[in-house]
Amino acid sequence: MDTGTIRHMALFTLKYPAESQEALAFLKDGEEILSAIPVVRQFEALRQISSKCDYDYCFSMEFAGQVEYDAYNNDPAHRAFVAQRWETEVAKFQEIDLRV
Repeated sequence: MDTGTIRHMALFTLKYPAESQEALAFLKDGEEILSAIPVVRQFEALRQISSKCDYDYCFSMEFAGQVEYDAYNNDPAHRAFVAQRWETEVAKFQEIDLRV
């Protein structure tokens, strides 16, 4: 089971109050920037509704395989978003990568 689609999910909480203008701008910008990367499929910006989870949001996306996932991680747009936004605006996060 080492080939095939990869589903990548980043659960996170921002440094801003949930549903604030800053949080909504981060989600919008993240969706626009990350979904525009050619190897990204099925991008979703999601809001947490369970009280059992310590994170407020999730970016979920799929990749055709490991080559595409690696390309995403090395894409200049992804690297810039991480450096300029993620590292400065995210309070905590957990990444989950699953083979579909």
